Amino acid sequence: MNATAPTASRPDAARWRAIRNRADGAFYYAVTTTGVYCRPTCPSRRPRPEHVRIFDTAEAAERAGFRACRRCHPERRISPEADVRDRVLAACRAIDRAEAPPTLATLARTARLSRFHFQRQFKRIVGVSPREYHAARRRARLQEALGRGTAVDAALYDAGYGSPSRVYERADRLLGMSPGAYRNGAPGAVIRCGYARTALGWLGVAATARGVCALELGASRAELAERIGRRFARAKLVGADAELEAWLAAIGAFVAAPARGLDLPLDVRGTAFQQRVWRALQEIPSGATVSYGELARRVGAPRSARAVARAVATNPVALAIPCHRVIAADGGISGYRWGVSRKRKLLERERAAP
Repeated sequence: MNATAPTASRPDAARWRAIRNRADGAFYYAVTTTGVYCRPTCPSRRPRPEHVRIFDTAEAAERAGFRACRRCHPERRISPEADVRDRVLAACRAIDRAEAPPTLATLARTARLSRFHFQRQFKRIVGVSPREYHAARRRARLQEALGRGTAVDAALYDAGYGSPSRVYERADRLLGMSPGAYRNGAPGAVIRCGYARTALGWLGVAATARGVCALELGASRAELAERIGRRFARAKLVGADAELEAWLAAIGAFVAAPARGLDLPLDVRGTAFQQRVWRALQEIPSGATVSYGELARRVGAPRSARAVARAVATNPVALAIPCHRVIAADGGISGYRWGVSRKRKLLERERAAP
């Protein structure tokens, strides 16, 4: 073995830090005392720095006489980024299959990464932490089972909830109603509905006892009533009361002068990732805009611009949560559920305000 081959070098501070933290790096390191070369993310015991040699490629390490590690398999010709992504996606599949939530230590050990590095990479790639991902998938399984008409207790256990009593305690936050009501299509849920003309056309507002749950813009009152009726097909729709009329007036004033802001009680539910995106939207000040890429960076998922765009598009109260302030990377105005012309008018009025 020729450990001092011209293609090898001692680790500099940045590369030794990557090895020590098991972080990504576009290089390989070999250990002279074992004759093995690894990726920086390898979970094997860290070597002493004086025994480490750095190579730019796996081929260079092999030409120098080192053999591939059997734990991190550096000889596999995939990029470090693709390798980490594959490990994180495998962890997602493991979480999907698990009856009980796997511990962070177990997931990291299976992914052959340190716990800190695994947690950071999982959140970067998926957009939420492993704990948040598991909670969202479990809630989705419960909703799917109840939607198929599965008995409530069976649906709870099948989804991975060990204690039905705790689900009933948190049912309003998980489902917006009791599991039994969700299973039956929410019959009898009372939704207040109101309509008004605005500078952008007809406005429709639907609200529960907790707050506004839907906002719609359209060409006619009949069109909006039909949309809201479809959305809440099994609920009991009633007319606006004084509280809802006040909210309608506030929204109409906001449409006329968007710089005034809009502060309403909301009743919106979504995945943990959607909620993070919606909170970030509410932090964009009037008159300002961000790109989808910038919004993805703000929620800690810089490589998930498409997922962020989907979360923006599924926002059910798209004036109270101002998704019109997200634009294309080149400054173009596009991608608004109620038409580009309405989005442009809102932005123009916000920018023109003192």
